[in-house]
Amino acid sequence: MNKKTSNQSLLYIFVFIFGLILPDFGFAKSAKEIDAGTDGALEKFYKKIGEAKVLGDKAEGILVFPSVIKAGIGIGGEYGEGALRVRDKSVDYYSTAAASIGFQLGVQSKTVILMFMSKEALKDFRDSKGWEVGVDASVALIEVGAGGSLDTTNLQQPILGFVLDQKGLMYNLTLEGSKMTKLKR
Repeated sequence: MNKKTSNQSLLYIFVFIFGLILPDFGFAKSAKEIDAGTDGALEKFYKKIGEAKVLGDKAEGILVFPSVIKAGIGIGGEYGEGALRVRDKSVDYYSTAAASIGFQLGVQSKTVILMFMSKEALKDFRDSKGWEVGVDASVALIEVGAGGSLDTTNLQQPILGFVLDQKGLMYNLTLEGSKMTKLKR
């Protein structure tokens, strides 16, 4: 078994196990529930980071995962469901999943927002059968400076990524290896 297959197997095992433990994993959300979470996540994001609304208005599409749950004891996995918005309307629904191995213990929740700044980047994403960060495209993670200002270094990239915790602070981490898959809702 190769490394990718092994990681995918571990991910499925952990999603199943945590599905038994955590209600968020156990039941797929309806389109209405995903949209409500997406609305709240975008509202909080735009309120905390003033320049984000301007970027959002320029984006061709915005993929929002309001709650991505990560859990692990040595081996971990994460899962969340979200909506792709084009001109403020949900056009598709997606799940995100990733597996990890290493020192980790506990459960955490985060919000993930991807802004597709070009039509080509959005088309490539929508045309894919399963899109993986770092394989199918690079995502420029944007950091927030003092007073909620955005680091302008990467703002010209075709896909911008933002990761927020429950307090609205940005994580300094990677989305590398996160796989997004279209859901039927």
